[in-house]
Amino acid sequence: MKKQLLVATALIILAIPAASAQDGNSRPQPVVQPLTIPLPADKPYPGTMQLKVDATDVARGIFHVRQTIPVAKAGKLTLLYPEWLPGKHAPRGAIAEVAGFKASAGGKALSWTRQPTDVYAFDIDVPTGTKSIEVAFDFLSPTRTAEGRVVVTPAMMNLQWEQVSLYPAGYFTRQIPVQLEVTLPDGWTGAAALDGLKVAGNRYSFAPTNYEILVDSPMFAGKYFRKWSLGQNVTLNVVADEAKYLEARPDHIARHAALVSEAVALFGVRHFDRYEFLLALTDELGGIGLEHHRSSENSRNADYFTKWDDNDSERGLLPHELTHSWNGKYRRPDKLWTPDFRTPMQDNLLWVYEGQTSYWDLVLAGRSGMQSKDMILSEWATNAGYYSAQAGRAWRSVEDTTLDPVMAGRKPKPYPSWSRGEDYYNEGSLTWLEADLLIRQATNDAKSLDDFARAFFGGREGDWGQDTYDFDDVVAALNAVHPYDWAGFLRQRLQTPGQAAPVAGIERAGYRLVWRDTPNVYDRDRMAQAKNYDLTHSLGLTIDKDAVATGILWDSPAFKTDIVNGTKIIAVDGTSYSKERLEAAVRAATDGKTPVRLLVERGGRYRQIDIAYHGGLRWPHLEKTGSGPDWFDRLLAPKRRL
Repeated sequence: MKKQLLVATALIILAIPAASAQDGNSRPQPVVQPLTIPLPADKPYPGTMQLKVDATDVARGIFHVRQTIPVAKAGKLTLLYPEWLPGKHAPRGAIAEVAGFKASAGGKALSWTRQPTDVYAFDIDVPTGTKSIEVAFDFLSPTRTAEGRVVVTPAMMNLQWEQVSLYPAGYFTRQIPVQLEVTLPDGWTGAAALDGLKVAGNRYSFAPTNYEILVDSPMFAGKYFRKWSLGQNVTLNVVADEAKYLEARPDHIARHAALVSEAVALFGVRHFDRYEFLLALTDELGGIGLEHHRSSENSRNADYFTKWDDNDSERGLLPHELTHSWNGKYRRPDKLWTPDFRTPMQDNLLWVYEGQTSYWDLVLAGRSGMQSKDMILSEWATNAGYYSAQAGRAWRSVEDTTLDPVMAGRKPKPYPSWSRGEDYYNEGSLTWLEADLLIRQATNDAKSLDDFARAFFGGREGDWGQDTYDFDDVVAALNAVHPYDWAGFLRQRLQTPGQAAPVAGIERAGYRLVWRDTPNVYDRDRMAQAKNYDLTHSLGLTIDKDAVATGILWDSPAFKTDIVNGTKIIAVDGTSYSKERLEAAVRAATDGKTPVRLLVERGGRYRQIDIAYHGGLRWPHLEKTGSGPDWFDRLLAPKRRL
């Protein structure tokens, strides 16, 4: 049989003629797609890009962008829109919101094409003698949540430079100089961890930096703005929906300052020359918690300060994002670090990057007084309780869930307890709790995970580069603190499916997981914030504010009666639904005979169901056992100088 060999830049295909089909049907061969985008090289880019962003169109949420890009030669220039974004661990670039793209040189329009095999790449024909080109486009930010995260409101905005800029292919982003100028609405104040700020009216300009740092240094801006120094060259920058929400008491700020001091006491050095907390207190801006090396993007409810005592559960975000300056930004898994924003990331070690950060955020919140001990233990109880009922553990490991950002993009799932989600956060936290208590008890409290943190995430004061690591580096650092089979410990708990619920750390601390008929404080606050009713551990579902079922627990009583996400509860025992009526029905069913009787609707079809559940209301709690030491008290004891 005749064969034809086709060779392309990165593709070799053995082509078999269509006539060879035994069944007589046509059989095409693939078109060769040569690789035409230059790979990133660690070499200086010839010139400094100028980026100008007009952010004054608040009413419509449109950012107008003009970018001047030096060029060294004529021919094809490939510009890339950022796709793989640090901190998001996935290809989340907002390319669909780019509109009105134009390229020009010397006032003359240039032709361009988008690469069909990489829609983030724009090829521009650069004429001979051209020294620079100009690119202009609009970024059409979402105006409602159905379109994406809302980043502009009448009172504030969140400017993420990767959304309003492009960069030339073929270079490490740290080698591409760029200078930013942004025009804000009149009377607004902006904050960003960029150097060399000059303000002229409503125009903010900054000293040249490199493109990697630019993308890592977003801005919050708003009509109502206030800032506080927290010491250690750390500033709390706050924008709010209304001026009244900026009224923080001295004690509130003191606890944020204590958080910073506790973090520096833990890690020993600072991997920043300055650090900017960017905090939006809002009920309108889209929610965010995103780490950067010298700043973080955070949003909380508008009443974060003004209803302080009601927001204990809300105060875990800032400790998490601050910890990332050490864990995630400075020390980063070697396959998660990339030289540009096109190279795919490999997320396998997110159980260190995010999992251990989720451990330290609770520890630092406790040590600083940002959160109460009761809230911290309740959060661990909630997570341990969920994993004790999670069917998906049987087939999927924690490490496999590190790929969920790429696979699922945090979309809602039909049965999340069976498919699993980003469990490397909370199960990672519980695993590192066990590791910490193991070290403490084996060394009679002479050593702890604090020693690992200082050695592994420490390093040189002021170094805000990146230091990469792999699995073996983590194991070696743990063994340097306390010799143990850490490789086996981590592989079994995090890389192997079919594991029991991660309660060993809780038990080592002198506690146990128990069930009560009232919510713990974390579940109580979580339900109040979400305006839902979580009956995961009784009926096996959560009910939202509109009486619609979500989060159906695999193989639960609700699951067995064919309740699925989107099912609406119309009535309980023949009377219109209310949370109180459903709660009363669950309590009544503890007689062992009475079912929980519901009238439900889905897709315009109604049916009555009897749920054969008699176990009563159940929420997870941690309970002290015996008369031994309370290791949680030792763990959460302040380390800063008081």
